[in-house]
Amino acid sequence: MKPVSLLKWAFLLGLFLLFSGTTFVVPETDYVILTQFGKPVGQPIAKAGLHFKLPWIQEMHRLEKRVLEWDGPSAEMPTKDKLYIVLDSFGRWRIKDPLAYFLRLRDERSARSRLDDILGSETRNTVARHALVELIRTTKERKAILDEASVNASGTAAAGLPPIQIGRVGLEEEIAEQSRAKLAEFGIELLDVRFKRINYNPAVSSKIFDRMVSERRQIAERFRSEGAGEAARILGSKDRDLSQIESEAYRKVQAIQGKADAEATAIYAAAYNQSPEAREFYGFTRTLETYRSALNRDTTVVLTTEGGFLRYLKGPSLPAQSP
Repeated sequence: MKPVSLLKWAFLLGLFLLFSGTTFVVPETDYVILTQFGKPVGQPIAKAGLHFKLPWIQEMHRLEKRVLEWDGPSAEMPTKDKLYIVLDSFGRWRIKDPLAYFLRLRDERSARSRLDDILGSETRNTVARHALVELIRTTKERKAILDEASVNASGTAAAGLPPIQIGRVGLEEEIAEQSRAKLAEFGIELLDVRFKRINYNPAVSSKIFDRMVSERRQIAERFRSEGAGEAARILGSKDRDLSQIESEAYRKVQAIQGKADAEATAIYAAAYNQSPEAREFYGFTRTLETYRSALNRDTTVVLTTEGGFLRYLKGPSLPAQSP
């Protein structure tokens, strides 16, 4: 190979090494900090695109710009009422001040270690200041289980249930608020902290289960009492309505029967008062009906022959006589 070709390839290789050593690409998901002899140079680069640096002198360090997760280790801690629990929590954070983050922590592993220390300490302190029931309840509201009538003037539940002052969500916010100021010194912005799991040792589990059973029983007894009262009210209303309907029906029946009897009597009177013969025929038919209803084979009647009851047995033309 000719010497000119060797020089050409060497020149091109040198240009490539120079260009690759002086340029770098910053993606949208990263911060970039340039250091010279171990010290940061200039401000952190957050704008995505092609950038330049001094070759072989300045070194590039990439930091994550996106939201990162923190999954804390499970830890056993006591509550205010001296009950030991095993709490497992998690959180979300991101780098807010890349320069302070780089100077204090350098990498993500150191940041996670610092998060474990600060969040773990604040979690223990917060849990120790509150009772176990605060960790169990999501919020301080009991969601229509106890109304204002079930709470006495002292502010405690009349049924024996402890009142909720903050709730689990409030405790999580308290931990996050106390930790943000400490993490801000390291360039970290804490976005959120949540409890992932709360476990109990056997001694605590029995007390928790007893408390849950007692609360459910109180709620069930209240529902039964309200149901029994509503059933009694419905039955009383039914009996009252039934009596009113029967009374109204009986009144209407008697009114109809009275009206019918009056109309029948008027019809009979109009029919049999037309002439003496009609009145005599009416008396004859009524007497025969009386015979049919009053006399049978087993009837024994002792009457005088002069009585008016037997006048049609003597003959149709005999006048009626008083007994």
